[in-house]
Amino acid sequence: DFHIGPDVIKYCYQCSRCTDNCPVSAVTTDFYTTTGYDPRKNILAALLGYKGLLLGGDELGIWGCTVCDTCDEVCPQNIELTEIFTFLKNQSIEMGKGPEFVYAQAKAVFENAKAIPSQTAIERRRSQLGLPAVVAPDVTEVQTLLKNIGSDKKLK
Repeated sequence: DFHIGPDVIKYCYQCSRCTDNCPVSAVTTDFYTTTGYDPRKNILAALLGYKGLLLGGDELGIWGCTVCDTCDEVCPQNIELTEIFTFLKNQSIEMGKGPEFVYAQAKAVFENAKAIPSQTAIERRRSQLGLPAVVAPDVTEVQTLLKNIGSDKKLK
């Protein structure tokens, strides 16, 4: 029942160019056990309708994709895998099945209006290097925007 474009992904003939060129796969795959991030396996699971495998909250699963677009560039069938993975990530969050680190990062953005909160050591180092101070974001404005799109309800 997901609208992930079965007409598009059915053209995948499992050549593995996406996985062979994926930088995340290169650093997470154990040569001897072949465990790690595998875009090809994710596309196959999507094609076969294995929702549990895709939306299970596995930290690598669909969440290993950093949207670098390398797989999109090398796919001989011009399948935009990153769009499919982004859609699946959104579905996973909608179902409340995202991995914990996603919720923790979203909560940090909601509370601080930026992904990485200010740190005294970084501010001191910027000053020593003669860099200008980073202007504090308007937390209230960011929280209002996130509430308007319902993101606050997704935080655990």
